[in-house]
Formats: sequence, structure tokens, C-alpha cells
Amino acid sequence: MNGVVLLGATFGAGLLLVLNGLRPSPPSLQRALAELHRLSPVRLGSVEPDPPGLATRLLGSSWESSPLGQRILGRLAADLRITGTTPAQHLASSVGVAMTGLLWAPCTAAVMALGGVPVGIAFPLWGSLAFAPVGFVYPSIALRSRAAERRRTFRHAFSAFLDIVSISLAGGRGVDSALHDGASAGRGWAFSELRRALLEARLAGETPWAGLDRLGAELAVSELSELAASAALAGSEGARVRSSLAAKARAIRQRSLTESEAAAQSASERMSLPIVLLMVGFIVFLVYPAIDRVLTGI
Repeated sequence: MNGVVLLGATFGAGLLLVLNGLRPSPPSLQRALAELHRLSPVRLGSVEPDPPGLATRLLGSSWESSPLGQRILGRLAADLRITGTTPAQHLASSVGVAMTGLLWAPCTAAVMALGGVPVGIAFPLWGSLAFAPVGFVYPSIALRSRAAERRRTFRHAFSAFLDIVSISLAGGRGVDSALHDGASAGRGWAFSELRRALLEARLAGETPWAGLDRLGAELAVSELSELAASAALAGSEGARVRSSLAAKARAIRQRSLTESEAAAQSASERMSLPIVLLMVGFIVFLVYPAIDRVLTGI
């Protein structure tokens, strides 16, 4: 009976994926307008994404417009943006790993049964129920880890950008020219994003701080939004803007130093754990014969 239920659930999930891929639900008007406003025709320094594969089209694109996919993508929008991962790729990875976890235990049990080692129905059923949710959540956890690393890299580049802008302002350059000089001084994806944000703000007739604020909201980098707010309050006076930029650069460097020290301390603590376990095993190895002799004598 349990095998029939498991087979029916697996067949139903596969049929749901096929039907959802053949006829996905149309996107909402709000999401379509948000995508139209967010996407830009040119991304400076960015690499053109690879064409989606068959797995991405079947597993990812079909779930992108579903309510569950919208809920997942809404929470991970900034992480997807900063890592350059498309929503369809992430959903395809989540669904694919979940299906692997769902089918791993039944397939393993079937192979063992063919080899003459029957394991029953309970183990594959509970294994599928346990591994499928874990497999669905794991890509999101890995995405958050990659996004955190990218944000640390961006903050490091952003502090260098602020230093260059401060030097340009001290040399008598205007705010716009100093920002352009700072964004053009470095290479890599972080400086490309800064150049793109400044260019979009210039083409839209906005202040450069508005472009940096919008970039900070897209990447979930609070330092960009804080800098835009403080610079907007400082106005267009070079001295006040230069002091705000210098203070923000110092704050970012201090935060990076604190995070590096915390990571080093955590690594040192993890290195001491194997030594502690080794000492515990050595003590047990020495004490066990004495305890066994006492218990045997009693």
C-alpha cells in the first residue's frame, strides 16, 4: 500500500511539472511592469548569459510564474541580481535537486532489492520525504552564501572607489567628474556596476546619488544607500561631499577589518576542535581498561 502511494505521488508530481511547463501561468501586470523598469538594454562590463538549457526551460521557466516561484524569487531577488543567476536557473536547480532527493531513496532501494537485499517500503518513503525538502532548500542556501561573498568583494571595491573620488574632489574636480574618475579607475564587475549605475542616472536626468541608491537597493548593499543619503544631505559642496565620502570609506574599511578578525578567530576555534576530540579519545582509551576491570571485578 505504501509503495502504491509513493508511486502515485511521484507520478503526480511529474505530471504536474509537465503540465506546468506546457502551459505556464501568465505573469502579473505588476511583475511585468517591474521587469520592464528594472531591465536595461546595455549592461556595461557584464557577460551575456548563456542560452537556457533543456532542464532550465522545463524545470525553471515553468515555475517562474507560479505563486511558489514568485514567493521564492521575491525573497532572493537581490541575491540573484548580485550573483548574476537568472530566476529560471535557480528554480531549475531547486526543483532538480528536490527531485533527485525524492527519487534517491526509492532508486537505491530498488537496486538493493535487485541485488537480493530487500529493505522494505518504509525506508524509501521516509527517505524521500526527508531528502526532497532539503534538496529544494539547498540551492537557496548556497545562493545566499555566494551572494554574501560577492557583497564582501563589492564593499572592498567600493571603499577604493570612495578613496579615489575623495582624492579627485580634493584636487578640485567636480562631483560628477570625480565620480566618473572613481568608477573608471578600476576593473572588475563591481566597478562595472558602479559605471552602469552612474550612466543610467545621467541618461535619466537624475543625480548620481539616485543611481547609487538604486544600485544599493538592487544588490542589497546598505553602504550604497547610506552614502547616497548622506551625500544628498551634503548637497553639491565639494568639501562636505568629500568629508562624507572619506567617513564612509573609513567605516567600510573598519567593518571589513572587523569581519576579517571575526572570521580568523572563528577559524582558530574550529582548528582547536579536532585537538579536543583527540584528547577526549585518548583519555577514554586510557580510562576504559581500568573502568572495565572494576566493573568486571564487581
